[in-house]
Amino acid sequence: MRASPRDSPVMDDNEYMRLALDEARKAAAADEAPIGAVLVDADGAVLAKAGNAPISSSDPTGHAEIRALRAAAEQLGNYRLPETTLYVTLEPCAMCAGAISIARVKRLVIAASDPKGGAVWHGPRYFEQPTCHWRPEVVAGSFADEAGDLLREFFRTRR
Repeated sequence: MRASPRDSPVMDDNEYMRLALDEARKAAAADEAPIGAVLVDADGAVLAKAGNAPISSSDPTGHAEIRALRAAAEQLGNYRLPETTLYVTLEPCAMCAGAISIARVKRLVIAASDPKGGAVWHGPRYFEQPTCHWRPEVVAGSFADEAGDLLREFFRTRR
């Protein structure tokens, strides 16, 4: 029987979220919005880690979530990523929520909510729409304050 990531003897949700925060810090160091994502399989193995990179990649879809999903899908040879958990430092936007649904991510763990641009708990509430074909289990994760502070500091220094 395969263990779920939250039951993994190697790492727990907090440790995976710390990895996502590390990716967010790397993104900030590259002058990208400090948002990070980590995707793990059912055994707790990290499939992909990514930070935001739309500016450096000249790609409007270069969000951390999309980048992590793409990397894992390429590695596994399948766009469907069932039995995975995605850890994100900020509530996903509508584009990312759609990609999470299409990829069939089983579980989504979110550090900080995003009342302005989020689409899970705010805005369109993507997973609650009747046109949404797959809804992951959504969990409010740890480190909301730390993730929010990273974003506030990043944007404060640019204003």
